[in-house]
Amino acid sequence: MLSTLGYASVIAGLMGALLAVAAGAHAGLGRSGGETSTALARRAAYFAFFAMSGGMAVMEVALLTHDFSVEYVARVGSLETPTYYTAISLWSSLEGSILFWAWILAGYGALLAFTRRREWDAHRAAGGRVTAIQGGLAQGLRTTPLVIAVIGVVQLFFFGLLAGPANPFGIVDPAPLNGPGPNPLLQNHPLMGLHPPMLYFGFVGMTIPFAFAIAGLVRGNVEARWLRDSRRWMVAGWAFLTMGIIGGGWWSYEVLGWGGAWAWDPVENASFLPWLTATAFLHSAMVQERRGMLKTWNLSLMIGTFLLTLFGTFLTRSGVIDSVHAFTEGVIGPVFLGFIAFVALGSLALIGWRSNRLHAAGQVESAVSRESAFILNNLLLVGFTFTVLLGTMWPLVVEALRGDRISVGPPYFDSVASPIGLALLFLMGIGPALPWRRTSREQIARSFAGPVIMGLTAGVGALAFGMRAFLPILTIVFAAFVLTTIFQEFQKGIAARRRIAERSVGGALADLFTRNGARYGGYVVHVGVVVIALAISVAWTWKSEREMTLRPGERLAIADYEIEFVEAWGREEAHRYVIGATFDAYRDGREIGQEQPRLNFYTATQQTIATPSVKSSLTSDLYLTLMAVEPERGEHVTVRAIVNPGIVWLWIGGMIMGLGALLAIWPRRRDRMQAVGAELVAEPAADAPPRVA
Repeated sequence: MLSTLGYASVIAGLMGALLAVAAGAHAGLGRSGGETSTALARRAAYFAFFAMSGGMAVMEVALLTHDFSVEYVARVGSLETPTYYTAISLWSSLEGSILFWAWILAGYGALLAFTRRREWDAHRAAGGRVTAIQGGLAQGLRTTPLVIAVIGVVQLFFFGLLAGPANPFGIVDPAPLNGPGPNPLLQNHPLMGLHPPMLYFGFVGMTIPFAFAIAGLVRGNVEARWLRDSRRWMVAGWAFLTMGIIGGGWWSYEVLGWGGAWAWDPVENASFLPWLTATAFLHSAMVQERRGMLKTWNLSLMIGTFLLTLFGTFLTRSGVIDSVHAFTEGVIGPVFLGFIAFVALGSLALIGWRSNRLHAAGQVESAVSRESAFILNNLLLVGFTFTVLLGTMWPLVVEALRGDRISVGPPYFDSVASPIGLALLFLMGIGPALPWRRTSREQIARSFAGPVIMGLTAGVGALAFGMRAFLPILTIVFAAFVLTTIFQEFQKGIAARRRIAERSVGGALADLFTRNGARYGGYVVHVGVVVIALAISVAWTWKSEREMTLRPGERLAIADYEIEFVEAWGREEAHRYVIGATFDAYRDGREIGQEQPRLNFYTATQQTIATPSVKSSLTSDLYLTLMAVEPERGEHVTVRAIVNPGIVWLWIGGMIMGLGALLAIWPRRRDRMQAVGAELVAEPAADAPPRVA
């Protein structure tokens, strides 16, 4: 019953997506019937979302009621798995993750249709006179249906997977009495309820800006309008992706027991690649809006970002790589490659078709200007993307050509990431402080004297505290430089608001975010990046590690911590057997509590997973991993102890980045007041000559 109902929901969603494509294309490209077709496309987007929501609800009911007649539940369900992990096992395997992805995609499509409803409301309020007043059809009245149609095409692909090779609602007859449960690694920490959804919302969120780019190309609108329309969607997707990556590092740190947060795993890289190109796009889009440059570049970045999200999905679900993050081998790899090729070739064809409208209206007037800094920033980010992509794919290329299995490990990626990351950190301080077009020597001296002094002072301080490694010291120098330039930008903005509006310092600061949230929210994001860079530099420079076998009452000393082994213990839980050890922890001779690292044995899969114990503070983490318990030797235990100074600031920096993104996209009164009028801007007909930006 549930299988039939769930599959019917998928088919209904597929029909809704098909209708959205047909109606949206007719409204965006047709000569008549635009209002009726647009309304139909919008309602089709709503219907697709409600249909996929039905499918999601059916699957969750099947998981929580342990209906093993549903194929997906039989594969990942278990009577012993706790309810929380049973619910989130929706995204623990191939078919369920595709269902979750499709539901989010349908939700984005419905939200887009809902937020753009003002266009036709304004059109009707004007009595249909907009075209006569403006001399051409208002841009949103044609572009939005096309955006819905492009989203519908992507939905057709994912909904089609669910209806075919990735159907999670297959019927198992006879139904088993129990299942194996999800992968033990995916039911070992509550963060699995946060990390994957954030990544999914980020990956899928890149579909909306991509749809705006494709719709703009089809309509011939390649000026800055499509950038403004898609900016909040892009920042939101980027923020979700950022939180997903940071959450993934936190999950790795808390679950895998190795004491690190990033290992350059192929699937980690697959999430990092679109983040890099999306970051590049958010910077270069400002150059196009302000100077009319980089039109082809921005379109290529947006399309490339979407393609990289598809590529990351292909890596995770095709079975071509071995990773703790990857799903078991499926049959959808070739289908994904086909869709990636379709999107890439179709996008290139559209860019070629509109090449006569992609000539830049502006040009770089000086090497020392904001646009030059942003262009260099983009080149570094894209270069970083290429080198990470090369390192990720090279083992697959070698295996395909020669049959040999090789690996590209962290040394390669670290050697690339360190210099590029430092250069990007430096540019974060340079770019915002430079004016557009050109800069005088007096402006340079006025803008950068303070930051340079603060940076050098911080470097001397690092040396005084015993830091001798060159790259960490340089990181601290650049971090102080960037933070000072950001402080100066806030200081200038606050002074201007106090002078103009006679506001208090707090009121002037609030005005900066309410009047120009995109700019000052971006500065907050930069602060988060600096905090993360400092956390990595400090944690990896002063990290301490020891491994030792202890008997009850014996102690292990590391850095300013000591741990004393108290006892070993064991207990049986519904879905696993747990062996743990209790340690009294001391810092500078003062007891700070008890820690209990564990070994979890999952009987269904015969796997043992270590769960570390982490004692966090703002200055350092004490990280204990239980390596072995030897009861035959009188309860000897082997424990690995790691002290990571300042690593908690890695997670705090991620939260600051998320806060900055939220400030950048938060709706403001001026935006709401202009929302309707901004939609009614004339757009050239598809065959009209290009406008000069």
